[in-house]
Amino acid sequence: MTTRVMFISPAISTALRAARFGEGAGDQDELDAIGLRQAEAVRETFPRAAALYVSPSRRCLRTAEVLGLDAEPLPGLAPCAMGRWQGRTLDEVAAAEPQGVAAWLSDPASSPHGGESLLTLHTRVGHWLDTLTTAGPEPDDSRGRVIAVAEPDIIRAAVVHSLGATPQAFWRIDVRPLTITELSGRDGRWNLLSGRPLHSVAP
Repeated sequence: MTTRVMFISPAISTALRAARFGEGAGDQDELDAIGLRQAEAVRETFPRAAALYVSPSRRCLRTAEVLGLDAEPLPGLAPCAMGRWQGRTLDEVAAAEPQGVAAWLSDPASSPHGGESLLTLHTRVGHWLDTLTTAGPEPDDSRGRVIAVAEPDIIRAAVVHSLGATPQAFWRIDVRPLTITELSGRDGRWNLLSGRPLHSVAP
């Protein structure tokens, strides 16, 4: 059976606009007015799915809620753990730790922030994807379809895995807010359809 995974990136939020590494202390990273309005405009326009998942971050949980998706928070779809960089902007970190940022951008196995390396993230996401293709069939016409509202880094890692690319390709993938990236997989092989706007989805 072919497995279809529809990744939905979160709507634009305060942290995304600031290029901030996730949520800082006390920062709930709310969707901004534009992101909220865009998500509300495409609410409940999705096909049926055998499973609905969401990254356990505030912006993804809120996006799923506004889209009308009763999705299950999945720890395996958590964004890359950024250690002491969490809640800081890229500019702030680059000014304070230029060598650490350079290592992070060039070596997927490095974790200068004390959190999770990109290589570990790729392995985590790839394992989750591959377990989907071994799941048993569902009893209705939604079988094989998974919808996941996921952080951009999760979607990037999924694309890298689906294409069999090297981890360095992670930095060459741009995931825009509130867009769809679709994968279809069978027997360990994945195909990619990326970047469709949500308003193009038919229920």
